[in-house]
Amino acid sequence: MRSSASSRISNKPPRPNTSPVVPNRANSGGPEDIARSLRHETLFAAMVAALLSLLAFAYCYPRDMLLLYGDAVAHLHIARRLIDSLNPGIRQIGSVWLPFPHLLMMPFAARLSWWQNGIAGAIPSMACYVLSVAGLWRLSRYWLRPAGAVVATLFFALNPGLLYMQTTAMNEPVFLCQMIWAALFLLAYLRAMGEGNHRLAGYALTASGIVLVTAIFTRYDGWIFASLVWIIAVRALWRTRAWKTPAAGAFVLFTAMLITAPTLWFAWNARQYGDWLDFMRGPWSAKAIDARTSTPGAPHYPGWHSMRVAALYYLKSAEMGAVSVRWGNRLLFLVVAGTIAAIWKWRKKYIAPLLLLWLPLPFYAYSVAYGAVPIFIPLWWPHSWYNTRYGMEMLPIFGLSLGFLVAWLLGLTEKRWPRFSQLLLLAAIVLILLDSSALLRSTPLVLREAIENSRTRIPFEQAYARALEQLPPQGEILVWTSDHIGAFQRAGIPLRRTINETDYYQWMPALQHPAQSAAFVIAADHDAVAQSVEAHPEGLTLLNIVCSTGQPCVRFYHSNMAAPGDRISGK
Repeated sequence: MRSSASSRISNKPPRPNTSPVVPNRANSGGPEDIARSLRHETLFAAMVAALLSLLAFAYCYPRDMLLLYGDAVAHLHIARRLIDSLNPGIRQIGSVWLPFPHLLMMPFAARLSWWQNGIAGAIPSMACYVLSVAGLWRLSRYWLRPAGAVVATLFFALNPGLLYMQTTAMNEPVFLCQMIWAALFLLAYLRAMGEGNHRLAGYALTASGIVLVTAIFTRYDGWIFASLVWIIAVRALWRTRAWKTPAAGAFVLFTAMLITAPTLWFAWNARQYGDWLDFMRGPWSAKAIDARTSTPGAPHYPGWHSMRVAALYYLKSAEMGAVSVRWGNRLLFLVVAGTIAAIWKWRKKYIAPLLLLWLPLPFYAYSVAYGAVPIFIPLWWPHSWYNTRYGMEMLPIFGLSLGFLVAWLLGLTEKRWPRFSQLLLLAAIVLILLDSSALLRSTPLVLREAIENSRTRIPFEQAYARALEQLPPQGEILVWTSDHIGAFQRAGIPLRRTINETDYYQWMPALQHPAQSAAFVIAADHDAVAQSVEAHPEGLTLLNIVCSTGQPCVRFYHSNMAAPGDRISGK
């Protein structure tokens, strides 16, 4: 009787695992225990990341490092003008730069002091960093035991460049978070489809779609990333023939989301700027900026129309941002070896999301070669710093591949030389700590880029801001703000006090009659306001001139046609 009962029990079908991602752990209890343990591990990883994030902020904030990047100042400008301008609202979102990061920053930029000191941009970036670390831990734990996951997550979380960047308004930390979590939800979908749990697969795919929509509205590489996720998802649906399941319905919704998001951006550009591809070929597109800034007859930047050279520059920028110089090409060798080990040993465990994280390499190789997006690194010609931060998108695949490599080596050694395997893990962790420390002492590549490219801009904007502070607190200001909005940010002047190029109703009439339109007119060399003043100088009196090395001169004019309360004597 006992034998028969035991046979009947053993013939029952196994209970399906409903955990979206389960760590590779033997003899650790049932699915519920494993899922609970994984949640605790992920929470711990998030808490450690939060501590690292706050320490980085505590270092950078007192040293005025949050606004070193001119693009960070510009991102905050867009977030602020959504609620502070003569015409606030969604029409201030602009073109070329995608809107999601600015919408994230907008509630924090509403506070004037946070807009001025850059905290408005740091808050969402820091939150995304914490989520990225937690997501990478959870992703790596599906394939790897804790040892490999620790290596992968530490390499990512301790990167000094990323720790600096997550204190700024730059959108790299946001996009890294989106990449990792989209890959994580895709992995949960693939695993659930393999187990026949179509309802869970539908939930995971819908979650991935939501994350990918935000990625589409963050960076253009998100468009390609989302397309590849769609291909992987439809392949899994086709192989399982699950056409009449909740997963199929979720796939329809997923497809609709991925189509609607870029379509809305096309429609926005067509409606606002008269060209549905304005972000690609308009006056502020990468190609237009490259055409304006290129010296006639001079050679193009390295990688122009050469995918091979472009890929080399991108990989080198990624390497220099990830490890100290002495590791250089060794990192790429180790990462490739780790990826090969993952494909060979873990190929049956849904490895596609891992390979998806290699996307930045071909995307930026193409962008540099044919998209007018140069990358300059100090090691190679032209020995400068420009767009080196793009290499940061390789950090997830670098970390995961190193985790796979260490896990594979541990598997080879722990049976025969168990003590040696523990030393191997310890050595890997120590090397990561030492290299991160060395990279920090030598100044991270992205921080060095920010410092080098702000040497003339920041002193100029400081002088510009001091001149602005001398103006009376009343009276509108006619000014072009796209180039040096940082001066207004430092001076704490509300944008609604300015008539600028984003004020679609007031701007062009004001240029026709500058003295009648504003109490003060500020003209930088050769900008639209300077041309307006040259054509219509009547009624304007020169008050001040601000000049700085490497920057244009800015001239302050007072309108003699302004109301008495706006005159200098009324200050």
